[in-house]
Amino acid sequence: MFNTKITPLALVIASLSAPASANLIISEYVEGSSNNKAIELYNTSSSDITLDGYTLGLYSNGNTSVGNKIDLSGTLAANATYVIINAGSNDELKAKGDIESTVTYFNGDDALVLMQGETVIDSFGQRGTDPGSYWSEGGVQTQNQTLRRKESVLVGRTTPDAPFNPSEEWLQFDQDDFSGLGYHGEDNQPEPEPEPEPVTPLECGAAKTLINAIQGEGGDSPLLNTEVELEGVVTADFQGAEQLSGFFITSLDADIDTNPLTSEGVFVYFADTDVNVGDHVRVKGSVAEYFNATQIGDVSQVEVCATGLTTTATKISLPVTDVADLEAYEGMLVTLEQPLVVTNNYGLGRYGEVDLATERLYQGTQIALPGDAANAVEAENSKKQILLDDGSTKQNLDPIAYPGTGLDAYNTLRLGDTVNTVIGVLGYSFDRYRIHPTVQPTFVATNPRTEAPELHADADLRIASFNVLNYFNGDGQGAGFPTSRGADSEAEFIRQQAKIVSAIVALEADVIGLMEIENDGFDEFSAIASLVNALNDEDSVNNYAFVDFNVNQIGTDQITTALIYRANKVAEVGNAVITTQAPFDYSNRAPIAQSFKSLTTDEVFTVAVAHLKSKGSCGSADGNNADLGDGQACWNEIRVAGANAYADWLNTKPTGVDDEDIILVGDMNAYAMEDPIRAFADQGFKNVVAELDGNTLGYSYSFSGRLGSLDHAVASPSLLTKVVAATDWHINADEPISLDYNVEFKSNAQQASLYASGAYRASDHDPVIVDIKSAVAEQPIPEPQAPVLTPEQSFNVLENSAIGTVIGQLEFTDADAEYTPVVDFIVSGHSAITINQQGQLIVAGDLDFEFERKITLMVQAKDSAGNLSNAQLVYINIDNDQSDDEDDDSGSLFWLTLLALPLTLLRRKKA
Repeated sequence: MFNTKITPLALVIASLSAPASANLIISEYVEGSSNNKAIELYNTSSSDITLDGYTLGLYSNGNTSVGNKIDLSGTLAANATYVIINAGSNDELKAKGDIESTVTYFNGDDALVLMQGETVIDSFGQRGTDPGSYWSEGGVQTQNQTLRRKESVLVGRTTPDAPFNPSEEWLQFDQDDFSGLGYHGEDNQPEPEPEPEPVTPLECGAAKTLINAIQGEGGDSPLLNTEVELEGVVTADFQGAEQLSGFFITSLDADIDTNPLTSEGVFVYFADTDVNVGDHVRVKGSVAEYFNATQIGDVSQVEVCATGLTTTATKISLPVTDVADLEAYEGMLVTLEQPLVVTNNYGLGRYGEVDLATERLYQGTQIALPGDAANAVEAENSKKQILLDDGSTKQNLDPIAYPGTGLDAYNTLRLGDTVNTVIGVLGYSFDRYRIHPTVQPTFVATNPRTEAPELHADADLRIASFNVLNYFNGDGQGAGFPTSRGADSEAEFIRQQAKIVSAIVALEADVIGLMEIENDGFDEFSAIASLVNALNDEDSVNNYAFVDFNVNQIGTDQITTALIYRANKVAEVGNAVITTQAPFDYSNRAPIAQSFKSLTTDEVFTVAVAHLKSKGSCGSADGNNADLGDGQACWNEIRVAGANAYADWLNTKPTGVDDEDIILVGDMNAYAMEDPIRAFADQGFKNVVAELDGNTLGYSYSFSGRLGSLDHAVASPSLLTKVVAATDWHINADEPISLDYNVEFKSNAQQASLYASGAYRASDHDPVIVDIKSAVAEQPIPEPQAPVLTPEQSFNVLENSAIGTVIGQLEFTDADAEYTPVVDFIVSGHSAITINQQGQLIVAGDLDFEFERKITLMVQAKDSAGNLSNAQLVYINIDNDQSDDEDDDSGSLFWLTLLALPLTLLRRKKA
């Protein structure tokens, strides 16, 4: 099979310029439709070689860091091939594969590098460069093609960062041509193209096969693999290189039948003849089923019969009675004239896809019990939804298709937003009916972003839960990236940290349980230390701290849970504790707990954090841990065991604080009606949000277009009575993943426009917020005690003092005044002096030094319980008012003068 002529000099030059292991090369590259992707490796030598130590790595979208890769192993025979295929490829391609690997998740703009250890052996594409959609030169293109290495190439391309011209070493074949896989040689080179035979033009209006006959009443066409000629009007044009490479047509008015089960539209997979919407065309091709979608393929001729025709969209509505009912409209121009809600935006940025439904859809086990009830919910969900697809085959478009005004960090498209009319053609692929819009849909922001909830008016404590989505800080000193999870670089980490810090500060929570933070201890360079430092740098009002569990690692997983708190609001009391006993030695993350005391009210409470086993990696699950088809996915049994063990552990008061107020927050990986949450309830730990809402419609997560709560706060009975508000803050679950911190799959412009340092899409889980009203502990009431008056107190007052004059304050004590204060003073002995409730002596009558110089009172104090003090004598000395005496002397002299006046006049007369 392998036969080439190379001169001895050429062999010498090749051996000098190539690495020692240059006898392995990339010999074939398949970038087919859908998941039809493959790489063929070829042993160019005449001896067997071991593949141990070789790796093939994928560098996507201009990235300089390897993404998916495969570590090769085994022995490859002389002049033999080794074919690596995509697990989602079709049966024809799978039959040629030796191994399946995610390294085949490439597109035409991604680079591949074959290495042995640290040495580059061969490469395809230019690492670190994003060419747009593909590399293309000399008639050879890396997108939607099969490329085979020229037989003259025996040595790999060891300069992966150099400009890449695919035509230098590669030959191009049709898309989905797998015929050359499995061998390498001259027989694998393209055959000379024969001279084309004369083509007879198609005759418009001649006998034809009707579109409704091609579609038939069922899923597959009754005319499968039949060559036909058909006519119709173009309703949608997707012939672009980055589109569907074809167009949709609908039946001419005269050809429409009366059978409601047969579609009047079909997709024509052909782009060589340009057509436009409104063209009347005649097509010659073969009827095919492409992933269960009827289409016209192997098109040999298209004739435009007329232009400028108009078509009317067929009205359809949701929900349907059965999803299969949509088959009757496959390929047709349709319109949905009803409010539809965005239920899934996960594929918006990468694939231009948005799920729409008649309402917000929930996971079955969020609102119904596992089993038949939950499965019935999901069955109904599928009848209420349709997929909106931009009709592009290129991933990561810039700009992103929806909303029409352009997705960016401040112009989002959230779950719960709506659209009132959708017009487009109905297609089918990847097991979903989808509408490719022919008119840009207009979205309405009916679920706008909200600020963090204000603390409830009655609350004085706030506890929160937050999954920080693999917060890994490298080595804590700016290096150590990429880590096993989380940010790939320090630049990404800075973006990630800014968003998480914004969210946590906005929560204004006094204690926060964290999930998915790096499990690297508590020293100054740890992830938890870096997060707390960043919080304190951002929030100058509060003082954040973390609970130090004094271990290098909690459990054995790469991620862990953690507790942070505002040290100016609460203080740690008791012991910070963890347990790694079964079932927390494997799968369920190790529990943590710490007790706290409010610095304002002295309220004591315990906060624990949980992260139960996820629903993924079902391959190794068996028995009751396998997916039993009841809606709870796999590993349910171990999550239930975790819930019961967690409750048992908390009931032992592991922190050493004997207080009944306990709240457990975290990612339970179980929806509200699933067994683990009901197990917590059976142990006395109720779901706080559901208890306050009276239903399970709250949500913290969205998966596959279904809402649900994986994150919960469950509380003991005593603490539950103190909860005055609880909610999920929807900053993450409703937002497109494109708005997160990652730079992968984004153009340079999008890395800026899709990012903001605010809280929105800081993670994939929403935080849970619980507001608590402290109950101040009641102090014991002391035994009743009578007031005590200081004996024989003496006061002075000036005579003639005005009524109401305060003479002085009685001295007395009351040991239980907080409970039974003094309320009265009983006074006897004189009516000119009274004593008020505060013990002040008040002038109540005339006081005259001339008549009374000292008043003696008998006084008792009386408290609110009726207790009387001992009676004590109180003396009031009345002081002489000297100014009053001077007024009295002048008055007497006046009267004496008047009496003496007659005598004076008599003496003057005698004289």
